[in-house]
Amino acid sequence: MGSGNLSRLLLQKITCSCSRRKLHFVAIRKAPADDISPSASHTFHTSNWRASVKDKLENDNIPGETNSVCIYKVPPNMLWVEKKAYEPSIISIGPYHHGEQRLQAMEDLKWRYFHRLFNPEQQHGVKLEPLMDAMEKLEEKARSCYSDEVRLRLLSPERFAKMMLIDGCFIVELFRELQQKQNWESSFIKRWMLPTLRRDLIMLENQLPLFVICKLFKLITSTTTETTPSLQKLALGFFNPLLQRDHLGIQKNQEEVEGKHFLDLFRSTILPTIPSDKYPARDKQKHMMRSISELTEVGVKITAAKNDCRPLDISFGKWKLNMGRKLMIPPLYIDDHRATLFRNMLAFEKCHRLCHPDVTTYLFFFDGLVNSAKDVGLLHYKGVLHHSLGNNREVAKLINNLCKEVVPDMDESYLHMEVNKTNSYFNTWYARKRAVLVHHYFSSWVVGISTIGAIFALYLTLIQTASGVASALDRLHDNHFCSYLRDSILLPFSGKPSTSNGPTAGEDESKG
Repeated sequence: MGSGNLSRLLLQKITCSCSRRKLHFVAIRKAPADDISPSASHTFHTSNWRASVKDKLENDNIPGETNSVCIYKVPPNMLWVEKKAYEPSIISIGPYHHGEQRLQAMEDLKWRYFHRLFNPEQQHGVKLEPLMDAMEKLEEKARSCYSDEVRLRLLSPERFAKMMLIDGCFIVELFRELQQKQNWESSFIKRWMLPTLRRDLIMLENQLPLFVICKLFKLITSTTTETTPSLQKLALGFFNPLLQRDHLGIQKNQEEVEGKHFLDLFRSTILPTIPSDKYPARDKQKHMMRSISELTEVGVKITAAKNDCRPLDISFGKWKLNMGRKLMIPPLYIDDHRATLFRNMLAFEKCHRLCHPDVTTYLFFFDGLVNSAKDVGLLHYKGVLHHSLGNNREVAKLINNLCKEVVPDMDESYLHMEVNKTNSYFNTWYARKRAVLVHHYFSSWVVGISTIGAIFALYLTLIQTASGVASALDRLHDNHFCSYLRDSILLPFSGKPSTSNGPTAGEDESKG
């Protein structure tokens, strides 16, 4: 009985073991090529993974980037340096941050503006239907302006058109309200919101295509009888405080600038005015810019350009009888909000291949100028750099971090002539000798006074030495030099010289 049970148990165990091996083999044969471990690679046929690669290549539809794309997600390496400079703080515009929970508070504010715009009780009411029809027609074109296909798939055409309508009407009403200078009591915007709104609405990921806002602006303002400035002028007047520019002082040619969105529009107003005689306009820049401390040591005079110059208009030329050089730089106002503007312009130029990297070149120019807190102090003293941060060290850190994790576009620099001329002058014999003299003997006013005192003492010593030599020459007129040499050798032994005090032979005879 016991042996029969034992035989039955052994037979059952062998059967289960065979079943498990068969199931394991079948699982390996049916598993995809990517899920099989290397140790089991010998169990499947080599043609399976080849077929899967070919099938993926034939069936996957990967759309290429078109020229219509102009609103991008910020590259991960730039997000790693300063993430908050690219993500909105209080409001979302466009699809990239639409629906985020932390930004929902401002959705109520958008609807309040929307309700006020389409209030049927107002005298010149705006009709809603034409705006909705326009957004439906522009939905596909506007969607093609964004690069993140994964995010766009989450928004249906209806939801996308609704988002454009609400966000665009909010922007138009905000600009019109600020242009009319309504008092803060009747405005939905609190005082603390305005600087943050200005900062959020200029971010690359927080944009609507400009043609969408222009269409809404045209439909909204067509019902009013009052004269309204152009959308470009309203937008520049709203964003100009980011660079400490008065919107009343906007140049006439700035009203005619164009852009893909507000960030590109504002960037177009600060691009450099390249002289017609500068050829080529953009070329290879062989060297990085020297620091302000090094330039002042070799005799380069740093001056602030006139206020009517664009921020990127930098010039380098001769000064002071061709012995020195002068570098003229428009004043730069820097703080956290203005750093956000430059970071997003930099990100746009790195992503958009249809624009010149002029802002990138400008930021690398300042990155080379500023290496320490001392450089910030020198630029501030010259009226070139202004800031509202705690100390110069923080400003130097902020400027140097603007270009962190970014590769400069050295082959397309609009400052190639200025930087290359500066470096050539820096390597001249006169500049190098002057730099050594200033660096070692006139690095500060204390060292300079000590150097002048030492030079004056040396001058007096030379006069004293010359007087001693002159008196010695008078004595050598009556006595031979060898006698003085003999006396100097025998003086320690004799105790007195034989020729200096004793009378001459002629004097003894006259006395006799």
